[in-house]
Amino acid sequence: MLKIGCHLSTSKGFKNMGKQALQIGGNTFQFFTRNPRGSKAKDIDEEDIAEFLELAKENNFATILAHAPYTLNACSADEKTRNFAKEVMEDDLNRMEYTPNSFYNFHPGSHIKQGVEVGIKYISDLLNEVLKPEQTTTVLLETMAGKGTEVGRTFEELQEILKRVKLSNKMGICLDTCHVYDAGYDIVNDLDGVLEQFDKIIGLDKLLAIHLNDSMNVFESHKDRHAKIGEGSLGLDAISNIINHPKLRDLPFFLETPNELEGHGKEIELLKSLYKTG
Repeated sequence: MLKIGCHLSTSKGFKNMGKQALQIGGNTFQFFTRNPRGSKAKDIDEEDIAEFLELAKENNFATILAHAPYTLNACSADEKTRNFAKEVMEDDLNRMEYTPNSFYNFHPGSHIKQGVEVGIKYISDLLNEVLKPEQTTTVLLETMAGKGTEVGRTFEELQEILKRVKLSNKMGICLDTCHVYDAGYDIVNDLDGVLEQFDKIIGLDKLLAIHLNDSMNVFESHKDRHAKIGEGSLGLDAISNIINHPKLRDLPFFLETPNELEGHGKEIELLKSLYKTG
């Protein structure tokens, strides 16, 4: 079974997100832990979450994925911004325990001309401060397109962060198809080669989720602009190869394409038609 969902709004709660996912043919979803451009998080509604967990169990949901706000920059040159990142992530991870055994994804951040090495140190230091042995949440580093001074453009940069994190069993990678293509990994013409490279540098056991997006830009553009499935430079054949690849097909896929709920439903229907069973 294809594990597929899209990004949903938390405005009406977890149970509503679960119902919306089912409405469009999904069996998982992604959501922001708080205002993506700010810092405010909704109050926890334990009854709503309990109802969602029952709904998810009844409908055999795949692992859900929380996304940290874009304002979180763990490797900023500004100490206040780094402290804000720590406070947000620490709070987010505490809140995530209401939905046990979920994923929490974040952009590694931008080093702002400090250099990649400094950025990597700040990110791994933060993770070593906030990760706890008792947490059930797995934290995912997202692959980035390499725009500006972003950290995480290469598999080597991501691995350098991972190897410095003491609780490595609490860490994984979310591969964004638009981002890796824009970063210079040719998943259109050499998907096997890219996955072999990932396995050699990081290890495929660390690849736990995929942001499934087409790209508005050409290969190695470092632009990071998502396109609807089959309408960008990756194309439908490449997307089909990704969801059917034996090393990827059992992972949860999350759409972040520029679409409304109905449009995501059509994309999910299309992807299901391309997914080979048996």
